[in-house]
Amino acid sequence: MVFGRRSIRINGADCGVEALLLGAITSIGGFLFGYDTGQISGMLLFTDFKNRFGQVDNGDGTKDFEPIIQSLIVSLMSIGTMFGALGSSYTADWLGRRKNLSFGTVLFIIGSIIQLTAVSSWVHLMMGRFVAGLGIGVLSVGVPMFQSECAPREIRGAVVATYQLMITFGILISNIVNYGTREIEDEPASWRIVVGLGIAFSLPLGLGVFMVPESPRWLAGREDWAGARRALARLRGMKDDLSHGLVEDDMREMREMIEKERNVAVGTWKECVIPKKNGVPKQVYRTFLGMALQFLQQYTGVNYFFYYGATIFQSAGVDDPIRVQLILGAINVAMTFYGLYVVERYGRRMPLFIGAIWQAAWLAVFAAIGTALPPENNKAAGIVMIVAAAMFIASFACTWGPIIWVVIGETFPLRTRAKQASLATATNWLGNFMISFLTPLATSGISYSYGFVFVGTNIVAALVVWFFLYESVSLSLENVDSMYGQSSLKPWTSRKWVPPGYLSRMQRDDEYFNRHGNGHATGVDDDEQTVVPSSRPSAAVDAEKISHGVHKGSNEDIPRESHDEKVNKVV
Repeated sequence: MVFGRRSIRINGADCGVEALLLGAITSIGGFLFGYDTGQISGMLLFTDFKNRFGQVDNGDGTKDFEPIIQSLIVSLMSIGTMFGALGSSYTADWLGRRKNLSFGTVLFIIGSIIQLTAVSSWVHLMMGRFVAGLGIGVLSVGVPMFQSECAPREIRGAVVATYQLMITFGILISNIVNYGTREIEDEPASWRIVVGLGIAFSLPLGLGVFMVPESPRWLAGREDWAGARRALARLRGMKDDLSHGLVEDDMREMREMIEKERNVAVGTWKECVIPKKNGVPKQVYRTFLGMALQFLQQYTGVNYFFYYGATIFQSAGVDDPIRVQLILGAINVAMTFYGLYVVERYGRRMPLFIGAIWQAAWLAVFAAIGTALPPENNKAAGIVMIVAAAMFIASFACTWGPIIWVVIGETFPLRTRAKQASLATATNWLGNFMISFLTPLATSGISYSYGFVFVGTNIVAALVVWFFLYESVSLSLENVDSMYGQSSLKPWTSRKWVPPGYLSRMQRDDEYFNRHGNGHATGVDDDEQTVVPSSRPSAAVDAEKISHGVHKGSNEDIPRESHDEKVNKVV
């Protein structure tokens, strides 16, 4: 990382400070998601919480939850998030990407207040979780979409992966808060502190999002080309140089794809799920691929541990289940940091494939040991199960946790991106609901054998990735669209694909961009919807040219090579 006069250079690319600030602020939405997910696991064990909202009288003055009521309290938040995710497609397009995130934050705060005012009615508490879930659902669609549309392509994967990083951080903080308030579990403050802190954590997102630029692609979709140019320049750290080469090239790519999509009218819900010849490649394919990946992310089994981990380990005879949950949360955070490196270094496909196989293996160990050697009677079995859970979460945190959100943010075409992202994320929350609702019922019936279900779903997830997911690392969103339009390209060979005008995915062909620009440009203003691609490459391209023996200078000084010859030389 090198600091320049107007921008920060990361991986050889010019990135504005505002792009990094945008990633940090918007990722608070992921923190709220994780915090709300992690808090309920410990709260279910608090004495005051059970006495207020429980149904089963234990005969010693304390109460407990019926499995069905416990399922509803935990899972209704997921139903709220599913509806919030579906509604976000409208609010994100209508309000804009930034205001949509503020809207989701307000819903989360209202839901938290409803929970805080619950006295003895589990229905009152449950409805508060439902409303908070609406807000989380809006954020779960809005944050990755906003980040994907704004982050420079060279760091897009890492920026969007911070969403999952903050989910894990939110889970960890909720575990820490639960661990601290367990000392006063006989008092109402024990669980109300946990819920109330969520309101404080949400304020920086609701207000801070207005400090960063609006999505340039949303602005361009509303014919505000000048605004889109200013936003792109700010995100590249070049707000005082709106005609910089990188800004021009980003504008050209974005304009070409938007104009192409505009020629076939506005995207509808119907075309997301019913095949139609509209010029958008593999549109329905990408819809169902996104839905499958999001559903399978939940059915890796991660929330089997995060929703009910404390309860599971308590039943396994662990002396301090909340402490075990805290340790698992810490592993989750630490390994997600590694995931930020994995997503850019190794791409999307291979980490997801290997991660799913690894997770299946450790879940098989967890379920087999728990079934063959009941941990409540065998301390060694309990230790092995905790290790298996830790190894599973370590893999999820650096593969299926962050990378799925990256894939969802960059896979869909602009004309239906909000709708397809909403469908995919709603499917994630449907899976989340099924896990949270069915787990108490399943574990009471088949106990630890329930883990074998997740062994199977992880194997299915690996197969889906291998046979259907295309590799999108280091591609602009517009070139991701082009890649899906290559009829002869297969998912398992897609990493080798290089877009036209590039020598590699990270290196532009300057001559190509010059010829392309000179042949099509008219030199008019943004308001006339035409852009002149600049001949000025980034310093990263200059450096790579020199390293490959191609020197800057006049045309007479440069040996003429075909584009294919250059690509072959780089490869």
